[in-house]
Amino acid sequence: MNFLFLTLTQNSLHIQEKKQDNLLSEYTIPFSDFEFPKTAEILATQIKEQFPSVTGAVFNDVAPEFYSQHTQITALNVGIENIIKHFSELLNLPILTVSELDTAKDLAAAFKGKSEYLTWNLDYFGYTPGKEEYSVESLLTIGNGFMGLRGTIPEMTLSKEHYPATYIAGLYNEEKSEVAGQIVENEDFVNTPNNQFIRIKVDGTDEWLTLEKASLHYLHRNLDLKTGLFSSHMIIEDSHQHQVKITAQKIVNMAKKNNYSIKYSIKPLNFSKNITVKTTTDGSVYNFNVERYRNLTAKHFHITQLLAEKNTSMIEVQTNQSKINVQQMATITGDFFDADAIKNSIGEERIEQEITFYAEQHKTYTFEKQVQVKASIAEENWQTTLLPAASFDSEFNESKQAWETLWNKSDVQITGDLMSQKLLRIHTYHLLVSASPFNNNDLDVSVTARGLHGEAYRGHIFWDEIFILPFYILHFPETAKQLLMYRYNRLGKAKENACESNYAGAMYPWQSGLDGSEDTQKLHLNPLNGEWGEDHSILQRHVSLAIAYNVWMYWNNSRDDRFIKEYGAEMLVEIANFWRSATTFDDTTNRYYIDKVMGPDEFHEAYPDSPESGLKNNAYTNLMVVWLFEELETILSLLDTQEQAELFNKTGVTSENLKEMEAIRKRLSIEVNEDGIIAQYEGYFDLKEIDWEKAKEKYGNIYRMDRILKAEGQSPDDYKVSKQADTLMLFYNLNKEKIDEILEELDYDLPADYLEKNLLYYLNRTSHGSTLSRIVHAQLAEQVAFHDLSWKLYQEALYSDYQDIQGGTTAEGIHTGVMAATIYVTLTTYAGIDIKKNRLMIQPNLPKNWTEMAFNIDHKGIHYNLFITNNTVHVCPSQDTTVIVQNQPHQLRADKVTMINY
Repeated sequence: MNFLFLTLTQNSLHIQEKKQDNLLSEYTIPFSDFEFPKTAEILATQIKEQFPSVTGAVFNDVAPEFYSQHTQITALNVGIENIIKHFSELLNLPILTVSELDTAKDLAAAFKGKSEYLTWNLDYFGYTPGKEEYSVESLLTIGNGFMGLRGTIPEMTLSKEHYPATYIAGLYNEEKSEVAGQIVENEDFVNTPNNQFIRIKVDGTDEWLTLEKASLHYLHRNLDLKTGLFSSHMIIEDSHQHQVKITAQKIVNMAKKNNYSIKYSIKPLNFSKNITVKTTTDGSVYNFNVERYRNLTAKHFHITQLLAEKNTSMIEVQTNQSKINVQQMATITGDFFDADAIKNSIGEERIEQEITFYAEQHKTYTFEKQVQVKASIAEENWQTTLLPAASFDSEFNESKQAWETLWNKSDVQITGDLMSQKLLRIHTYHLLVSASPFNNNDLDVSVTARGLHGEAYRGHIFWDEIFILPFYILHFPETAKQLLMYRYNRLGKAKENACESNYAGAMYPWQSGLDGSEDTQKLHLNPLNGEWGEDHSILQRHVSLAIAYNVWMYWNNSRDDRFIKEYGAEMLVEIANFWRSATTFDDTTNRYYIDKVMGPDEFHEAYPDSPESGLKNNAYTNLMVVWLFEELETILSLLDTQEQAELFNKTGVTSENLKEMEAIRKRLSIEVNEDGIIAQYEGYFDLKEIDWEKAKEKYGNIYRMDRILKAEGQSPDDYKVSKQADTLMLFYNLNKEKIDEILEELDYDLPADYLEKNLLYYLNRTSHGSTLSRIVHAQLAEQVAFHDLSWKLYQEALYSDYQDIQGGTTAEGIHTGVMAATIYVTLTTYAGIDIKKNRLMIQPNLPKNWTEMAFNIDHKGIHYNLFITNNTVHVCPSQDTTVIVQNQPHQLRADKVTMINY
């Protein structure tokens, strides 16, 4: 096997290509200034061009003189570990240190072991306070579906530099704020008290060790995706030259929804003295994660009780408007003190607990904090008396076993692509942090657009569920059902929303929180010009279609007829009745139309110069309405005569209403031009074109063209510019064959290649202002055999949060929608599974650098284990069944692996 040996000199990267101990070639790449990571990216590009077939590398240690010459970097942020991390990711190769090479008995095994580590671990070295740090914290978040803790170290407090936060699923509160001269009400996802804080002080100083004031020599944070363990290793020095090594570990117990644990170890490196440890229960925290929200009311709770006795403490708070109670109980233990040695201090908003002890040089002292978090929104759990946690190790072992269970069902294994494997595991991990079968099935919540990781979008529930739910439908159907119950439990509010807007049926809100009221803000801040403008996104009524689609997807994949009879059919009937009432017949065209809506695009809110917001005949909306009316017939056929009568009596839907839906589905209007391009909405073709090259040259990042245009005094309503897939979303939701059927029933005749034409037309007019945009387009590009384009967009979507490609949005929480969608597209587009048919269909289409894929899914009550190569499919079902591989049926036996060549 060939590998590279890399050495950084003062002004070059020296590369040796080796095979075992034999030198094959040498190559030197010069550079002047070493800017990180920019120079690393340039060097990596040249390495890939010069050495395309190597399978690993070794990086030599960096001499101290290197930092003396390149003063713009430091060993803290650009140490050898961070250099190796970046080069490994850029080259998509495992890279060893020299010491790892020296101890390796088998080089191939060493590279394999390093690859395994890299795909299961998330590492960050150094410290860059501010937005970059915020993004790191989002990606290092730990959680269990009930609560999430951002990936800060215990010494961090709420500030612009870093942001510890404790989030609880479904915890919202509404407050009033003054914006642009008017009072607005916003419902927010609440940051609850911080019980993670730990800090130390060395005797003879008045200085608590903080990142802001002390000298930081080393900081490494690691997240083990396999076990959910967060670890940090820090060497820090105070102004009196006391050096201390601090190691912290954190877990949120996946097996017990209420518990999280911290293990904190202190090791004096150059002194023996008294040290004081302080841990705080901090009730003074408030919402601060999203910069553009910081001028709004940020304190969402008040303290109702503070208690501390010996080694225990308790804080209880209540949200100001929603009246939700939250309780945190903590117990501290350690190997260097007993409970009587703790000094407790209770203030107005916090509890401080201090222990002073004598610490000997090079000896390690360990402190543990066990925290139990309860919230009254989880009513049964709130009433339960919890047993105290025994120790960090016992909690971790429980949690680790729960994580193993989850990974056995959800892991997607890829051979041949280290970084795609790593990123898919990062995405899977964060979805399980956001909602888990261990802790969500008894909660009345859904998955927020940013998980339990940050406060963007105020923690609300959007149409992103249409991308998120398939992950759970495929792997954890019971959790998918619970997430759908969040919507069913708010059906009454959706009916109220419809009635208030003079519609029938159920009109679900664009942004949903605690009770299902419409929580979309009325004003939106444009960060490019600092101005607040009206927000019309409430008109994205297609959120109801996303909910209907998820109900259908869950039933179609699980065949849970009981769910349909008890809940699903009622939701679909009410949603369908809403769309019936939103439809108008036009005598001049002899067709029905739907107006006063916005599509998924979001950039277009109204017609140019129109005093009213809303658009007419959005193609995505209209064709999904037709799909809904068609599927409703199938769903109603599951109910017997009495069940149907009870349903119609409950919903008020009549046979005349159903006949009207049938008429609408055959005569609903869309606009199509002579080339077969389906207009995003009626009148779209009349809009102006944008000079994209000029915009890129002027602004660089043009993802949010809407904000750019508004900052220039223009409006995106005037231009053919889209934030994300709109019309094309149809092909993400439905098979092209189904859309062909719908178009035929509507009596629209399009050319055979209309999908390719529509893809290219809209792709050229899309700014990808949403990370979801890339993954939808990636799937469509693969459908029409644009393989390189598909791969490019897929990779951009995979990296979107990890590299924070939108320049700061990851700081406000990860994007659950795109994380789930990348997994779904990996399975449906590249592994080629189709779960929308009666039989599981498999048409493998592996990317050229993937050699194997292995994964599990549930379909129609059958659990499948699949292993796919470039020419074979290995399938093991839990029951006798038939699958369709490359359009050919194959009969399978239960619990037996069948190999199918294709």
